[in-house]
Amino acid sequence: MILDWLRSHYEKESWPKCIAGVQCMNLSGHSKGHGYRIGQTFTGEYDHAWNAVYLDGKWHLVDSTWGSGSMDDCFSKFTFRYNEFYFLTHPALFINNHFPDNSNWQLLKPTVTLKQFESNMLYKSDFYKMGLLAAHPETPIIQTVNGKVAIAVESHSPMLFMFELKGAKEYSLMTLKRSGMNLELYPQKIGSHKLQIYAKSSKGSEELYSCVLEYIVECSSMDRNVYFPKELHQPVGHSWFTERQGFLKPSHRGPIINTNDGRCDLSFILSKDLSVLASLHSDNKSHTEDTSRRHILQVCQGNKVDFKIHLPHAGNFALKIFAKKKSDPGNYNYIFNYLISCPNADVKWPVFPQTYSKWAEGFELVEPLAGLLTANHSIKFKLRLHNIAKAFVQCEKTFPLSLSKEGYWEGSCSTSGCTEVFVMVLENANHKFYSHILKYEVEPQ
Repeated sequence: MILDWLRSHYEKESWPKCIAGVQCMNLSGHSKGHGYRIGQTFTGEYDHAWNAVYLDGKWHLVDSTWGSGSMDDCFSKFTFRYNEFYFLTHPALFINNHFPDNSNWQLLKPTVTLKQFESNMLYKSDFYKMGLLAAHPETPIIQTVNGKVAIAVESHSPMLFMFELKGAKEYSLMTLKRSGMNLELYPQKIGSHKLQIYAKSSKGSEELYSCVLEYIVECSSMDRNVYFPKELHQPVGHSWFTERQGFLKPSHRGPIINTNDGRCDLSFILSKDLSVLASLHSDNKSHTEDTSRRHILQVCQGNKVDFKIHLPHAGNFALKIFAKKKSDPGNYNYIFNYLISCPNADVKWPVFPQTYSKWAEGFELVEPLAGLLTANHSIKFKLRLHNIAKAFVQCEKTFPLSLSKEGYWEGSCSTSGCTEVFVMVLENANHKFYSHILKYEVEPQ
């Protein structure tokens, strides 16, 4: 027993003391506490002290100092904050940041060597308190491979994550899973950089993020071919979080939408009564926000929303999606985004036609999709419109559209002699005024 070992190795004054009827042992050793640097070795005097208490027939480990609060970065102020984790902590977790001067007080079999302690991953107490299970890689110092590091965190339940790479710009791609998250990181500076990963519960929106992990990223080479737009927010792609916001059954589940011809489609089923908007962003400053929005054509049919995207040029884009309750008069809230990637330098799609307020939910444009029409040409029109009495195309002349058996309003017009073309509708046969729903530009003649 440990008590027998104590009697044979300690002087009488070092035997366990009895405090409030509980046997208590003062322990000392090395610790990975405030001021610890990842990868450091421990030599010389011990830097910390803690206790072992004998309860219910066995010894338990306690650190009442760490359990009562922490020091600030300047070692000038101690903040009291109760942390239950350090009271009666399981020995397998306690050894994560406490190495006693005598290995018997690890209360582990087999025991951990000092070299193992130095090289083991440091998990913060909040890592365990939040129900996180594991992190990969399991070594605190990680090397880039072809300019990239990949990190995964596993959890019992859905969690929210964020991260910070100190001392270097980075391109990154973080995706959420119901059981954790994945992170791809591309540092843009050679050297050693501290990476801190933060987490918080998915339930408390007001809860602050807490640091749960730290790595040192050793970057020996950079991937110069990787770049993501500045407007790309983390996390990227559809996840359990976006499902909670009302976006179900995405047509594309991954974080990246790849397209070679510059065109892509995306759809969702909405589980809530939402109004939805999307915007397209790149680092190319030649396109205004309004112009970029016109590279997206949105169609809503019942609880399904479809986005048709035609990119203005090659490159990487952030497709941001916003929503609000239909009954809410306020602003739209950002929900999530995708990364759209197109390597084809020949891509140059024009904008979609401009839509007006009378372009109603459920309307669908089949053709023409380009907002810029060829001059001196006959252009075919095909649209699905509901609850209207008449529809026509207005340019130099008026060209009526007729309703087909398939439910489409169809017809054609000539762009000769005009600079603009409008699609107009009469919602009620008894009304006299037509409403604009679409506007096209015509190429200079």
